[in-house]
Amino acid sequence: MSATHTTPRPTAAATTTPLSRMTSLARAELTLLGRTRGALFAALFVPLVMPVSVRAASEDMDLAGAGLSTGTLVLPAAVGFSLLFAVYSVLVGAFVVRREELVLKRLRTGELRDVEILAGTSLPAVLTGLAQCLLLVVGCAVLMDLSAPSAPHLVVLGLLLGLVMSAALAAATASFTRTGESAQVTPMPLLMVSMIGSGMFAPLELFPDRVASVLELLPLTPVVTLVRGGWTGDLSAYEALGALATAMAWILIAVFAVRRWFRWEPRR
Repeated sequence: MSATHTTPRPTAAATTTPLSRMTSLARAELTLLGRTRGALFAALFVPLVMPVSVRAASEDMDLAGAGLSTGTLVLPAAVGFSLLFAVYSVLVGAFVVRREELVLKRLRTGELRDVEILAGTSLPAVLTGLAQCLLLVVGCAVLMDLSAPSAPHLVVLGLLLGLVMSAALAAATASFTRTGESAQVTPMPLLMVSMIGSGMFAPLELFPDRVASVLELLPLTPVVTLVRGGWTGDLSAYEALGALATAMAWILIAVFAVRRWFRWEPRR
């Protein structure tokens, strides 16, 4: 009698991929995000309301002298608000709370690599921010009668860089945030500085040249610059490359900070 050979079944571990692992983690994170009312409020409501304040403030500005209109001021600001509140602020709290609850520590004992844990945790907020940015862009364009963007590739580039930068800066900020309660405070400096100095409430053209040259180096400024310049078509190649270099520099700084100081266990 001949021996019967059977092919061993592949184990579950052998069939998993980085994408499947991150997707599973993202689904779990999305469920947790849906149970956090404060995070949902910040992610869904605040970015939709803040552009109204920008539009009201623009009535007292000489936008025509800066070569802008109300629409080209409000639209990039709406994108900036979504990145700040729906992605950056929400993720700072998510990283800190998951760390304090030992979730990150337990995840590291499994198949997930560190970058997969961070990416999977970030994915729901990033996708929420992306969907919200697209909704706000379409809404602002229709309600304010804006024409199609002159350089749509710059708008897309600015949005993608903003999403990556917001997630990376959130992880870096979480590195220095001790508790879930303090996670409501530590994002505030970047939120305030960005709203005031990154061209969201007032375009940089209205600032003195020396002040504007400093404000151009803020993290969110290149994102606003690329989105606005892509829509108006007034951004030169030199200015676009400068904004791209500034955004990439902040992403690299944030990644370095995460690799150097991010904590996977509760701070004592």
